[in-house]
Amino acid sequence: MKYPIGIQNFEKLRQDGYLYIDKTGLVYSLVQTSNCYFLSRPRRFGKSLLLSILEAYFLGKKELFKGLAIEKLEQEWTVYPVLHLDLNIEKYDSIDNLTDILNVNLKLWEQTYGSDDAETSVSLRFAGIIRRAYKQTGRRVVVLVDEYDKPLLQSIGNKALQEEFRNTLKPFYGVLKSLDGCIRFALLTGVTKFGKVSVFSDLNNLDDISMNNQYATLCGITEKEIHTNIEEGIRSLASAQNLSYEETCVKLKEMYDGYHFTSDSEGIYNPFSLFNALKNKTFGNYWFETGTPTYLVELLKRNRYNLKDMTETVSSADVLNSIYGDDEPIPVIYQSGYLTIKGYNPRFKTYRLGFPNKEVEEGFMNFLIPYYTPIKKEKTAFSIENFVEEIERGDINSFFRRLQSFFADTPYELVRDRELHYQNVLFIVFKLIGLYVKAEYHTSQGRIDLALQTDKYIYVMEFKLEGSAEEALRQIEEKQYALPFVTDKRQVFQIGINFSSQTRNIEKWLVK
Repeated sequence: MKYPIGIQNFEKLRQDGYLYIDKTGLVYSLVQTSNCYFLSRPRRFGKSLLLSILEAYFLGKKELFKGLAIEKLEQEWTVYPVLHLDLNIEKYDSIDNLTDILNVNLKLWEQTYGSDDAETSVSLRFAGIIRRAYKQTGRRVVVLVDEYDKPLLQSIGNKALQEEFRNTLKPFYGVLKSLDGCIRFALLTGVTKFGKVSVFSDLNNLDDISMNNQYATLCGITEKEIHTNIEEGIRSLASAQNLSYEETCVKLKEMYDGYHFTSDSEGIYNPFSLFNALKNKTFGNYWFETGTPTYLVELLKRNRYNLKDMTETVSSADVLNSIYGDDEPIPVIYQSGYLTIKGYNPRFKTYRLGFPNKEVEEGFMNFLIPYYTPIKKEKTAFSIENFVEEIERGDINSFFRRLQSFFADTPYELVRDRELHYQNVLFIVFKLIGLYVKAEYHTSQGRIDLALQTDKYIYVMEFKLEGSAEEALRQIEEKQYALPFVTDKRQVFQIGINFSSQTRNIEKWLVK
């Protein structure tokens, strides 16, 4: 079986015999019910392939859809003029990068539909191309824009440059509203939807289907689709990993499932990671290895964000659907795919967010370590492995000396808010440890308590900032934090830890 890893062109996918999980029934519904859409999905979820499918459909390439749902639904296969703009192929660190890529595409379209010397700006040229294409063909124009937001994402933290990008893109995309009568269909895709930056403020005819339940499975793969299309791949993976078929399904679900783009949608698997696991016959963090979300770290650090809040976030649809510059990191993190919908409260119309699966949780925490500690990226896995082994063999002193190294030599600018910094480091470390042992991490005003459980040991810990290890240990006893484990046969350690803001490190620990 040929898995379509990195295949974004529908014609190539079909002609070269790659696996395609049929989404064309949804595509047909999309093109019949409205004419101007926006869709937000994380990277590597098939947005580019979706646009390529739409391009092939509107160009009337019926032969590519043989055997698919749309073959029976579509009777006419009318050919339309298609303008397909892909902003994903450029790096945007100056306004010239954006104007260059727009110019290249505009010149290409002008070779087909002509130009006018009076059209001097990119938006005027775009509008002129659409008018002439409609007039020359007698068919309304189809506009497809891939990764419309990449310039804005890459300029987070550079307000002046983002303003330049905004001032160029706003009138450019605004053409879709002013020439609505010339347009048969339009779809803009991206990771985020920028609200306050006003790219879409004039484009109020856009139908945002990012949280529309009807199209929740348009990108990504459902469990039913897996078992309908790729049973052979699951069995091959199971054999290679010496697992049963059932164990393999559980592992795939744990690693790659869990995306929910509406409150009541079924779980969606990350297609890129799923296909890689099946092709390579091994489980891995494939999605994280293809991209570095540095803009997320910039947002987290700039907003002095408490990382624990990511796993307890409650938000509204209005917030999740729109990005307000760099004021609030959660919408960006959600739309980028690092958080997903875990629950919905219909009374207050709020969404509870969390990590979608183990791949994202582990990958994101590993990615954050070099930004919050002096530990280099290549040393992260080694450090976590040692943490886990020390806990499993009851070597408490080695564990805390290693934890001290995560605070040592941390750059001053990272610890201006000392309490937040040490809470964030502890959260990252114990999140990663919790992937291998049972970990329960709690915070409240002025304290942190933690329970780690292995086959042989239970650790109940209390952390203090500018207190004392004695005080922390006393609190464990007074608050009876170890009470839930009183009948447990495993050995229970009660540990009080004090963190000094002067040394910016763990000062002392006491074990009982």
